[in-house]
Amino acid sequence: MEIRKVGIVGCGLMGSGIAQVCATAGYPTIVREVSQSLLEKGLAAIDRSLSKLVENEALTAEQRTSALGHLQQTLRLEDLSGCDIVIEAIVENLERKKELLAELDGVLKAAAIFASNTSSLSITEMMTATRRGPQFIGLHFFNPAPLMQLVEVIKTVVSDPEVVRAGFEFARTLGKTPILTTDRAGFIVNRLLVPYLLDAVRTFEEGVGSIEDIDQGMKLGCNHPMGPFTLLDFVGIETTYYIAEILFNEYREKRFAPPPLLKRMVMAGLYGRKAGKGFYDYTDPKNPRPNRLLER
Repeated sequence: MEIRKVGIVGCGLMGSGIAQVCATAGYPTIVREVSQSLLEKGLAAIDRSLSKLVENEALTAEQRTSALGHLQQTLRLEDLSGCDIVIEAIVENLERKKELLAELDGVLKAAAIFASNTSSLSITEMMTATRRGPQFIGLHFFNPAPLMQLVEVIKTVVSDPEVVRAGFEFARTLGKTPILTTDRAGFIVNRLLVPYLLDAVRTFEEGVGSIEDIDQGMKLGCNHPMGPFTLLDFVGIETTYYIAEILFNEYREKRFAPPPLLKRMVMAGLYGRKAGKGFYDYTDPKNPRPNRLLER
């Protein structure tokens, strides 16, 4: 079950990052998008990321050129037919993913491995859109994929152990550290991380501490690289809210329930760094300040 050629479906934030990692590792990598403009946007992001790594001396100019040479773009799913593994990295919408996977099932060769980069949706439920359950796994990369070391390898109750092993070895060849988990909502990282982030919001709602003090407390008291509110703004308020709803629907535990403030921020479009405002105001991106409108 040797992986020689990789397909990536979706060239957004995660898809482009995963494609960059695969191409840098020397895999011929085909990236598929639904429009040429989205393809060009994703490939431009890869080019910028590789150039930055060269500037920081994490890559050589030759490695950058080699990685770009391993990338191929397409608008046709049929062009993925020769891939040994295809990683789905489109929008976090179960029905959209299932539609895509059903199409891919009729295109890919019989031995191809299916993988999804979902951070929260059920791998088993996605698997039902295909006729090859034993060959379906999750490969959850973290953002930004070129820099983050971890990959969660998710197995279902019917995953072929050889396919799981192949996913593990594939992640290692990308320079990543794989960990194994089962198909339960949130997997390992988000199941532990999301309640922590939600509790930070509740702590702020209850007046226990300010945004700045809670962030400083976790950075300096627990040696976290960033505080919970900085992390929420980086991940995206709406993304965290969406994952929390999925976790709550699966486990029905209070610790997974999104706090009212988080819901209202999503409704108001306060998504975090990408929106210019979240728990912090990024009017001056180099000097973000707490969003005073959230204070009581």
